Amino acid sequence: MSPTDEIKARLDIVNYISQYVPLKKAGRTYKACCPFHNESTPSFNVDPDRGSWRCFGACGEGGDIFSFAQKYHGWDFRQALEELGKLAGVEVRKQSPQQREQDAHRDHLRGLMKAAAELFHAHLTEPQSEQARLAAAYARQKRGFTDETITAFQIGFAPHGWSNTLDALTAIGYDVADLIAVGLVIKNDQGRVYDRFRHRLMIPIRDERGRVVGFGARALNPEDNPKYLNSPQTPLFDKSRILFGLDTARRAIRESETAVIVEGYMDAIQAQQAGFYNVVAQMGTAMTETQLGLIAPRYAKKIILALDADAAGQNAARRSLEVARQTLQADYAGRMSVDMRVLQMPDAKDPDDLIREAPEMWQAHLDAALPVADFVIQMEAAGLSDDAGIHQREAIARRLLPILIASESDIYTHENIQKLALRLRIPEKKLLAWAGQQREQMLRSAPPAAPDHAAPPDGDMVEVSDDDFYSDVEAYRQMQSGEMPPASSAPPTATDDDDLTPIPRPSAVPLTAQAASGDNVQEGYCLRMLFLHPPVYYQINRRLREIAAGDDDLLETAFIDFGVADFTRHDYRALMQMFLFGLRQAEAELLDFMRETLDPAMRAELERLIDDERVTVSQRVNSRFDADREQLWKQHKRRAMPAFDPEKEAILKALELRRARLKREVDAGRFAMIDAQRQRDEAAAAQISAQFIIIRRALERLDGALADQRRKFA
Repeated sequence: MSPTDEIKARLDIVNYISQYVPLKKAGRTYKACCPFHNESTPSFNVDPDRGSWRCFGACGEGGDIFSFAQKYHGWDFRQALEELGKLAGVEVRKQSPQQREQDAHRDHLRGLMKAAAELFHAHLTEPQSEQARLAAAYARQKRGFTDETITAFQIGFAPHGWSNTLDALTAIGYDVADLIAVGLVIKNDQGRVYDRFRHRLMIPIRDERGRVVGFGARALNPEDNPKYLNSPQTPLFDKSRILFGLDTARRAIRESETAVIVEGYMDAIQAQQAGFYNVVAQMGTAMTETQLGLIAPRYAKKIILALDADAAGQNAARRSLEVARQTLQADYAGRMSVDMRVLQMPDAKDPDDLIREAPEMWQAHLDAALPVADFVIQMEAAGLSDDAGIHQREAIARRLLPILIASESDIYTHENIQKLALRLRIPEKKLLAWAGQQREQMLRSAPPAAPDHAAPPDGDMVEVSDDDFYSDVEAYRQMQSGEMPPASSAPPTATDDDDLTPIPRPSAVPLTAQAASGDNVQEGYCLRMLFLHPPVYYQINRRLREIAAGDDDLLETAFIDFGVADFTRHDYRALMQMFLFGLRQAEAELLDFMRETLDPAMRAELERLIDDERVTVSQRVNSRFDADREQLWKQHKRRAMPAFDPEKEAILKALELRRARLKREVDAGRFAMIDAQRQRDEAAAAQISAQFIIIRRALERLDGALADQRRKFA
């Protein structure tokens, strides 16, 4: 039994969800108002027999205990697996003795940092000296922090002296070597050990899971330098990989789909104290790729840079935009997948000062944040005189074009170039020509793609007939009446928990033993193209948004981003989950990350997909003779001509997989409708009917888009 299966077996989904949602029994299921959107009529349904949940209301989401934990807590799948594993008492990953020792040591260091945060906090909230009382007054009066904020962020005080922290923490059993390792004390060349933080206001810095990994310290004596002192880089703390306040801001960012990034932790604390919970702080002078990857496109579709108004802050904003352009590209043409804005602080104030003086104006300032194009044109052309020469203006244009063409829409790109043409007095046609050259350079500098391969033919998709559906309904009714199907009956296919179900790791059974249906071929091909051409993932999502054509109902349900629920095979779903996780990290190349992270069985399937060019043909002729296989292989090679566009073909196959997913959701909804009608739940039936209407509209648009896409290949 895999760890996920064992966790599901040990944890009751009703008991788990009841901790967060007031469920009420309704027949064989449980209901409540959905915790993920506002509603008055309960549409959130938990089925203990299937171990699944689903909302038949506005959000239309569903899954199992893992997907609920992910969505409710804002966890990724790995976090959900670890946390639920602890709750169930299941070891989620096998480790060598050395790995267990390393993890135990890191946990020990985290315990040390937690103890230090509690120590500093006690010094501030239970002052034993005049220094501590003055520090508490500074926090409340000078910084404007309320008692609730001091408690929520565990703000503390490091007393004046050379060994207060050293003595207190070694007294409770921690070694000096541990204190040195986490940066709480310093050992000089003469071997003397002393406190790093002295007479400072202490701000614990936490990772996105809320664990203390470092400290930021504000000097209380105006003559002490530096004014702000952070922990050094340690096994737990790397400032380039952390966003301050993300642990408390993550849910607000996900719900609003907007993240506001400020420069310092004082700015972020002040913003969250004022009720603006989607504000986080960067830990350096400019954003890093890893920091951006923590929030976008994972949680945020819009990022507002609200950095300090001084020259350093504005330069940091400019550098952050360049990092964003490189990090958040949606395709090789350089279009960003996130809407970036820049807030210019009025009267050259910092966010901290601005929010304390007029918190009610903060949202208005955010709403007035400049689009990237306006900001960079204004900044770069600020010192440009009216009589500037063409070479000077051309240099500015060429610096700005990569950012201006990194727009989500060609319409905006054209508008941006118009603005630049007007400001620099350069003909728009010339700028468009230069922009074309820039895009060609991006394409040439993109990482080399694997050789193009043909996709499987279109005719392998399996449709479910009405006869099949009604036989399933009859089996469902037998189940409801307590009758068991005949022993020879095939197990039912997944329905209710297809949507957003987290992925169990596969068992040790060889993955190649799983039969390859037409759907599997489509899924395997699509995964292959994603692994070999990662940017095509963003093009698929762009195409889904284009098909939705601004219809919010479709964007929020049928045409959400391509993902795990578009696949049916458990091993493919697991690989897709790991692919998405790999996109969000910046520690390694995507395929290297997947090879390192996957267990041996899954790694073997990954290599089979990406290494064996014949996999597509082999899956389709498993039961045929070698001669037939060789003939199909030759046909396959003839299709793989230089003119073949693997990205367009992958988009086509992804759209077909989305169509199959919507068909599965229709089937799941039919069963839910039977349930609602049997219970005479008119409200639930109405919500399901509304969902059917949305899916039907989505299928109509999808069929039209597929027809257009296929005509392009005719």
